[in-house]
Amino acid sequence: MTTATTVSARDIPRTPGIRARTVNDAEVRASLDVLGSLPADAWSRPTACTGWAVRDMAAHEIGQCEELAKPWLMFSRIRRARTRHPELGALDGHNESQIEDRADLPPERLVHELAKHGPRGLHSLARAPRPLRRRLRTSLVFPQEGRALPEDSMEYLNSVLVARDLWMHRIDISDATGAELVLNGHDREILHQVLLDLALGWSGPPCLLELSGPIGGRYRIGGDGPPAVTLRADAVVLARHLSGRPARGELRFEGDEKTASALADARVVF
Repeated sequence: MTTATTVSARDIPRTPGIRARTVNDAEVRASLDVLGSLPADAWSRPTACTGWAVRDMAAHEIGQCEELAKPWLMFSRIRRARTRHPELGALDGHNESQIEDRADLPPERLVHELAKHGPRGLHSLARAPRPLRRRLRTSLVFPQEGRALPEDSMEYLNSVLVARDLWMHRIDISDATGAELVLNGHDREILHQVLLDLALGWSGPPCLLELSGPIGGRYRIGGDGPPAVTLRADAVVLARHLSGRPARGELRFEGDEKTASALADARVVF
């Protein structure tokens, strides 16, 4: 009998730029596989993102990729949202503008658009010099959201958030439609970055995360020593929870109640 290795989540390395290109490409392909497999009636189903149907989520994903190659579109959408959606913050209003830009496209055209803009956007992002990606601050465009990131930079966007956003929306679409959620090596890399950010933001005592499923494993946050809490959950269930989405699956906490409550309240930016 073998015992699974316990990994310190804080020691997980940040995804390097070269690896990020592979992960980003793999996630675009995975997202296309799911969207391309959907029947016509699936596109109108509601998702975990309030007010968004599957087609809205796809339009948002296309807009995100499109803006990587054409960043000026982001600013024009923000400006438009100030008039059309004054009740929303800059990021949420901008996202609604992305959806409005493709509100009339049929599902097959949305799949085509992601197949076009996904690779183009990733190519443009990878071509940006690394020093520039490190210097450019996300908070210059989205002040509140940018300052909440573990790293307020375009490099963090490139290495972490691009794939993470697409990944969680692929999970959302799978949840909404029943489409198969295929998980492999690149999904584990995305999960690792989620756990790294959880560990970087955790100031409580040591905790053990025992995660099941195809991309599961054993992880420690909060330093060395006996864990005050052991959390057992499917890896994707935990990721959904950390994103603030409604629960889909069980999270089991064993140990100190105060620490368990703090861990249950922990969130990671998606």
